[in-house]
Amino acid sequence: MLLGLAPAKDGGNRTGRVFTGDRSGDFLFAALHRAGLANQPTSTRCADGLELRGVYVAAAVRCAPPGNRPLPDERDRCAQFLQRELALLPTLRVVVALGAFAWDAALRAVEATSGSFARPLPRFAHGAEAPAGPYALLGTYHPSQQNTFTGRLSPEMLDTVLGRAVELAVIR
Repeated sequence: MLLGLAPAKDGGNRTGRVFTGDRSGDFLFAALHRAGLANQPTSTRCADGLELRGVYVAAAVRCAPPGNRPLPDERDRCAQFLQRELALLPTLRVVVALGAFAWDAALRAVEATSGSFARPLPRFAHGAEAPAGPYALLGTYHPSQQNTFTGRLSPEMLDTVLGRAVELAVIR
């Protein structure tokens, strides 16, 4: 599972599929294609032929938040949907959190569905890896333009995290 923040106003909210039709999605789908997890490197609309292989894409928040910054209350109101998605994916082994907000949402959802964690909870960082209930949780910076245009997240950095996710999904 790739867990993002929320559908972007001009991306997933417009197209009906998270990360489709925006710059974050361009960066993400190109990386998924390089990792062998997508049949094509782009996705511009729902019926564009994109097929994901062994990957499910979700969002911590269901609606495009004002200013693209959801509040914790929005995350909490949407938590039940993420919890249900986890329950509907019985073969899920790895959750890749795209940013700190998604990392926190993933930990909360896993705790709600699988039981409590030892404290302190694992902290987000790019490349962070932590057990989370029955899953491995990996962290990467969000593929937003503010991260990709500044070099905070490079294609190679995302490729490394996705490669590790594939490795863990096969090993576990």
